[in-house]
Amino acid sequence: MAIVRALRVPLRLRPRFSSLSSIAGSISTLVIGEHEGGAVKAPTLSAVEAAKYLGEGNSVSVLLAGTGSSLQDAAEHAASCHPSISQVIVADSDHFVHHLAEPWARLVQLVQQREGYSHIVTVSNSFGKNVLPRAAALLDVSPITDVVSISGPNQFVRPIYAGNALSTVRYTGNSPCLLSVRSTSFPEPTVAADFRAEKAPISQVDLSAFDEDSIRKSRYVKLTSQETERPDLGNAKVVVTGGRALKSAENFKMIEKLAEKLGAAVGATRAAVDAGFVPNDLQVGQTGKIVAPELYLAFGVSGAIQHVAGMRDSKVIVAVNKDSDAPIFKVADYGLVGDLFEVIPELLEKLPEK
Repeated sequence: MAIVRALRVPLRLRPRFSSLSSIAGSISTLVIGEHEGGAVKAPTLSAVEAAKYLGEGNSVSVLLAGTGSSLQDAAEHAASCHPSISQVIVADSDHFVHHLAEPWARLVQLVQQREGYSHIVTVSNSFGKNVLPRAAALLDVSPITDVVSISGPNQFVRPIYAGNALSTVRYTGNSPCLLSVRSTSFPEPTVAADFRAEKAPISQVDLSAFDEDSIRKSRYVKLTSQETERPDLGNAKVVVTGGRALKSAENFKMIEKLAEKLGAAVGATRAAVDAGFVPNDLQVGQTGKIVAPELYLAFGVSGAIQHVAGMRDSKVIVAVNKDSDAPIFKVADYGLVGDLFEVIPELLEKLPEK
């Protein structure tokens, strides 16, 4: 007779990968970087910061790709913007201008085959989530995604069940170990005003062996973006978010006016996005953007676990909802039971101009 034993699932799980080989020897890390306007993006520097926790003596290289003067300016910026960066690797080609996943994944494979890094790190954003799985497939390894804590070269913590539990993962697979990290969990360090880093060397990637036939599986069509003076949602210090309770896109403009007065970014729940109030690039949550601002204001947000997973690391959370039993109040530092259509106009009236 077969006996079936029921097991309780502990808060911290310790899954293992099938391969028995482990990461050994010296640690070297390749950070897949993003740049814009001649400077490295802040999330990339968070990935560099995360690489520090992989072990002492870690040699960190940043990979930048694109073309033109913007790429060269970004490389110069990367070479002196963080003390942990020991090398900047530049791939200058039109293939990498539009951040398509296939050429970027092939580039990562090419650099890895030549340099033999023990770890490859990227940010857990739309770019990283697009490139990392493809690069892992080309390198025949299993990636570890959405890492929020690093305890060494092969032990990591990542959220599961929409952030309601944390899983401790020990990587025992083949090298390299591929990671995507939450930038909100590894904030960019504050650099002193008199800091003068020794400039890291900049080298060019030899693309003569780059196989163009293997990357023609997608093509760039166009880029659609909104012109706004508001800060970027992923890096803003203050975020004002609206939910489905706003009822219409016209009413959602109250959230935008409040954000303008506070110099804040605008966020939205998935329900508000699905209802067409705002575009989906403003969605905060498990399937949207992960944010951790100094102040998070939530208006008409019920507090579904998928949304909370994207903002629970905020320093101060303020919630306004007319339902006193709304789950959002369980994670809020300050809560106000009231009608947002009365609260927001009153705030707009009493707040000074920015």
